[in-house]
Amino acid sequence: MSSELPLLEPSAPIACCAPLATPMLSDEEVEATAALFRALGDPARVRILNALATTDGPVCVCELVDPLGLSQPTVSHHLKKLTDAGLLEREQRGRWAYYSLDPEAASTLAALIDLNADKEAQT
Repeated sequence: MSSELPLLEPSAPIACCAPLATPMLSDEEVEATAALFRALGDPARVRILNALATTDGPVCVCELVDPLGLSQPTVSHHLKKLTDAGLLEREQRGRWAYYSLDPEAASTLAALIDLNADKEAQT
């Protein structure tokens, strides 16, 4: 899975994202960054990312239902949003889907919020 994020829908990926400390973001970078933040804008999705970040290996959707206190369809909805944003990888095993953090997405997020990156590069 690439580190590209959808602009408006999953079928139209664009490259993401310049660090927020970049002197001038392009329109495309602004839209991609906003799409990423929209995907992270729900507390349940942040909890999902936290759960996946603290496990070793892919997690079945069924294993997230009880810890999150949400129904399976709701968890699946949030997982789809995170997957469409390029933050998760999805693997189908029989009738169950297993999710893990996309390693490239973790690097993208870290670089995105590094507000000192541009300042450090100039020194």
